[in-house]
Amino acid sequence: MKKEALTLPEEALRSLPASSVIMETHPADGNGTPFYDHLKAATDGRGKISIYPVFPGIELSFLVFQAGQASFHHAASPHVLEISHCCRGRVGWDLKKGMSVYLGAGDLTLHSTDCCADSVMRFPLGCYEGITLSVDLDRLSGNCPCILREAGLKPEALYEKFCVPRESCALPACEETEWIFAPLCGLPEPLRLPYFKLKAQELLLYLDRLDLSAAREKSIARCSSSQTDLIREIHDRLTRHPEQRFTIEELSREYLINTSSLKSLFKAVYGQPIAAYMKEYRIHRAMELLRQSEEPIAQIAAGLGYESAGKFTRAFQDVAHVLPSEYRKQVRGQKLLRT
Repeated sequence: MKKEALTLPEEALRSLPASSVIMETHPADGNGTPFYDHLKAATDGRGKISIYPVFPGIELSFLVFQAGQASFHHAASPHVLEISHCCRGRVGWDLKKGMSVYLGAGDLTLHSTDCCADSVMRFPLGCYEGITLSVDLDRLSGNCPCILREAGLKPEALYEKFCVPRESCALPACEETEWIFAPLCGLPEPLRLPYFKLKAQELLLYLDRLDLSAAREKSIARCSSSQTDLIREIHDRLTRHPEQRFTIEELSREYLINTSSLKSLFKAVYGQPIAAYMKEYRIHRAMELLRQSEEPIAQIAAGLGYESAGKFTRAFQDVAHVLPSEYRKQVRGQKLLRT
């Protein structure tokens, strides 16, 4: 639960109305885009999708959300390959056939758009930043960029490899894909389209030579949507009552799930084991209380389930790298400077 991931979405979305998703096309020429013309999106928070046509049939989109979830409805095409990369936060898709897949920073998922035509994206940490490359493989066959043709890339082979299985393939973060996606964020305007064209082709060439059988052995496991619903229910119980210390065994008995499944599914959805997640959750809640109230530190510690001020102080230092008293002093100093 890395709170630093929240900073950029908050800044980018601050001016948007609540419960809104804004879509912008660059360049905004009024002609629309093949993938997003008929897209309908809704969210319980705020979201922004910035769309860049790169080549005929290829679009690059930047998604920024500060929300719990977002729902999408768009055309279902078995010939449109959607490649989504998680930059920050975490994201889960409720896909067809009652399955879900969750990504953390650096992870990648690939599927045809008929897998996600009516889908829900969930943001377990309350925020998400990601990049999506949408490729119409039919159009690419007739308009293949010169570099891809010279490299011998065949869109039909990509279709057979990633679209015919009719299911999502989720790949963990690796150095090769990080090299492709990392330079795309924060580019100055004049460099964007040239970089986007370069990196879109680099990604397609990477996927063309990818040994999919070997990659699937390391792929991120999918979960049933009913299991992830249960994990979210358990998460809500834990975060509603941070003053209580639930054991894995207690939760297992109450929610009728075996302990190993509970531990592995919680980590799959939220990116951390339960104990580590709740430790960070409690300390971030303590930081809020230290900023916003005059409540004594000992009282804050007790209200968050710590048996002693000493245990709370050690946990606070582990997460915030400063003593609670020093943190409160720093915050007060910053407030005085602003007044």
